[in-house]
Amino acid sequence: MTHPQDALIHLMIVAASSDSSMTERELFRIQALIDRLPVFEGFEKSRLADVVNDCADMLNGPDGLDTVMDNALAALPKKLEDTAYALAVEVTAVDLRLEQEELRFLEMLRDKLSLDRLTTAAIEVAARARHRRLPG
Repeated sequence: MTHPQDALIHLMIVAASSDSSMTERELFRIQALIDRLPVFEGFEKSRLADVVNDCADMLNGPDGLDTVMDNALAALPKKLEDTAYALAVEVTAVDLRLEQEELRFLEMLRDKLSLDRLTTAAIEVAARARHRRLPG
């Protein structure tokens, strides 16, 4: 069984790589979220490379994306489902432009979670607001 912190990291990795590439900004955002969010308190940062490799191994296996998502969601307590979605949105929003593949991943994640549409919409709007830049 996957640890809930590992599950959240797996979902962030899949969100970041859903458009076939993980940008430096996405990687830095994942690291920053792990460093500062209370849900990651106690996470041994020395394990991060192993967690990332475990995720990559699952993604490269049979039914990779579904396997990662199903394992991650099975490891998460219900009360962390909104956190999981918020983290996925946060990672995809960092580039300020969501690719079609990223939108599809978020849609798949929404479908697997028991969150209502109002909650997911609020999470999405909040992420856009946080990443907005001044014009110019």
